[in-house]
Amino acid sequence: MDTDIVRWEPFQELVTLRQAMDKLFSDSFVRMPRSLELEEGTVAPAVDIYEDADKVGIKASMPGVKPEDIDINITANSVTIKGTTESQKEVKDENFVRKERYYGTFTRTIALPTGLKVDKAEATMSNGVLTLEIPKAEEVKPKTIKIKAKSEPEKIEAKTGKS
Repeated sequence: MDTDIVRWEPFQELVTLRQAMDKLFSDSFVRMPRSLELEEGTVAPAVDIYEDADKVGIKASMPGVKPEDIDINITANSVTIKGTTESQKEVKDENFVRKERYYGTFTRTIALPTGLKVDKAEATMSNGVLTLEIPKAEEVKPKTIKIKAKSEPEKIEAKTGKS
């Protein structure tokens, strides 16, 4: 009869318990749904970045932000979106149970791929969503090459050394 003895490691189970407690606490806190906290005190809008054959697009959630309160600066390799939201002045002496909406200045910088026509970029705002589209330069767009089929096979002639 062959039996294996397994050594009990009590600290291994404690690490597992600690990891479970960390996960429990991190999952129980509510994160800001419409913004992204980059570092303490800095809030930026959440974005979706997409790409197709002709352009790169960025959609940023900015509910309650006026288009005139947004600045977009594009360089060859990045785009920076800056803006300001103002708090509602007419609410006075309210006892807030929860206050999650952010008011103040925000900034978001996003790296861009190379080969974009940044001078042709267009931005639109609809229903609190900023959409920025930057067209690709022709040299970086995917190209389709058609294969030409030859109608008859090449003939190979053999020459002999005798004249």
